[in-house]
Amino acid sequence: MTERLYYHDSHLTEFEATVVAITPRTSGWATVRLDRTAFYPTGGGQPSDTGTLGGARVVECIDEEEAGVLHVIHGSPPPIGAVVRGHVDWERRLDHLQQHTGQHLISQAFMELFKAETRGFRMMEQVSEIDLELDHPTTEKIERAIALANRVIWEDRPVTAREVTKDEAARLSLRKESQREGLLRLIEVEGFDLTPCGGTHAHRTGEVGLVAVRSWERAKGMTRIEFVAGCRAHADYMHVNAVARDVAAQFSVGLDEASASVARLLEENKVLARRVRALEEIAARVEAEELLNEAPSREGAARVVARVFDGLDAEGLKRLALALIAHPQTVALLGSREADAARLIFARSPEAAGDMNQLMREACALVEGRGGGRPDMAQGGGHALDKLDDAVRLAARQLTGD
Repeated sequence: MTERLYYHDSHLTEFEATVVAITPRTSGWATVRLDRTAFYPTGGGQPSDTGTLGGARVVECIDEEEAGVLHVIHGSPPPIGAVVRGHVDWERRLDHLQQHTGQHLISQAFMELFKAETRGFRMMEQVSEIDLELDHPTTEKIERAIALANRVIWEDRPVTAREVTKDEAARLSLRKESQREGLLRLIEVEGFDLTPCGGTHAHRTGEVGLVAVRSWERAKGMTRIEFVAGCRAHADYMHVNAVARDVAAQFSVGLDEASASVARLLEENKVLARRVRALEEIAARVEAEELLNEAPSREGAARVVARVFDGLDAEGLKRLALALIAHPQTVALLGSREADAARLIFARSPEAAGDMNQLMREACALVEGRGGGRPDMAQGGGHALDKLDDAVRLAARQLTGD
């Protein structure tokens, strides 16, 4: 059994303990069990602490419940019976207690305002997530809850931990029930929240600094909220503010005008994109006329346009093919070299003969790729650019018999 010092003082980062067991894992790695520890093990949605144990690096801590806490170390393990000094990485501990306390405040805010229970909590490297039973979520509802949580933070209320029996817990108004047996550890935010929890938390709400929502969505029947607290919230603000200043500078406007400038540019871009598409279709029709005039014609047979282009993208290639087969008795066998890919599109007008799907499969085998489609139109490609001309010529020969 390991005495868990973090239960009593989440700010404790230096301690001494006796090694009671060692289990070598692989070369350079081992697990160490101590009689007491300030290292928090992974659990309850919160990652473990890291730090040092003697001269070894603690990279992970594993909770084995009644058996105690395993410290996974990289380095030479101390001998059983040795008294070692442990040091918990404070920046990581501070980050975790800010996120975890922030979660308690957010969860209670949603419970108080909307009776929305928290069903999941995950603390990740950059952000944390809460899954809520919040029906009909809106940005206005979420902003109200976050405002309440921040108001409690700025009131700098005490955050305390205490242990109670199952019977004592049954007489208290807890935010959530616990299935744990034996003594129950409760975390209380004065006058606001009371809930069972084994994690590390701030001494006062002011230590959290700020909570902020980065995004929210509906997921698996829940409302999933992505948030940051404390130092993470400050770092997120600095990043977002820098991006906003950069955007504003590019438009030569103030921060408050940047959003309107972006919206105006997007609308202008939509108009220009529509105009460009219209011009590209006109250009494709003109180019199709030129290609048809150059194509050899035989009486009673379809005109076959077999060409390979450089740098023409997939949309441009398809646009040209459609412009060609808008003419009767026409087959388009087109290829394009774009970056490191060979693209192909084969198409025919309704009156023309030929199975474009079959021709495409054989051409794709030559360019070491794949493709397919319908008898009247097929697309594909591969990475053997040097075989692209051969693939188009092969399709033309099979179609014309030349």
